[in-house]
Amino acid sequence: MDEKTQRSGRDTKAEAQRVALALFSAKGYEATSLREIADHLGISKASLYYHFKSKEDIVTSQMTSRGNEAAELLAWTRTQPASPELLERTVLRWVDGTTIDKLRGIRFINTNPALMRTMKDGPGVGTLRESLSEIAEFLAGDQADPARILLIRMALLSINSAASAAAGTPTSDEDIVEAARSMARALLAELRSLD
Repeated sequence: MDEKTQRSGRDTKAEAQRVALALFSAKGYEATSLREIADHLGISKASLYYHFKSKEDIVTSQMTSRGNEAAELLAWTRTQPASPELLERTVLRWVDGTTIDKLRGIRFINTNPALMRTMKDGPGVGTLRESLSEIAEFLAGDQADPARILLIRMALLSINSAASAAAGTPTSDEDIVEAARSMARALLAELRSLD
């Protein structure tokens, strides 16, 4: 038995998500088939079909994972003692949690707006949007005016902005995350100046 056949179902699913995103990025969503994803994994199309019925299922699973992360961040934020540092800790926890796979997902979203519009209210996408909005409102606290909430949401989404701005440049993933941290810190400084 080789390494590919020894993967657990959970590992196979996670690897399928990674391979699919890499292929979608390299070849395009429409030009990538489930068979090609299965071939890159070293499994049959039927085995892949056990985990994902379509390419859209793969994208939905990625969005669901990211939505769950945002919901977990919201739950974590709500359990923290109130402090002036909570806003910064929460925003940087989200930005610093960015992995190469998450950056690939953000790039995929940025380069496939038509597909994402069809999924905008689907599982994961709605959870992600709602959780980030709730985090911003919670962190705004008593000063929850629209401008403050918008700045907090912008700080949380700094990783998306940095990934989008880096498109077509030779910027490394590490530099993208660092740029996002810098942008988030600048927005946090602006928020402090409003107090």
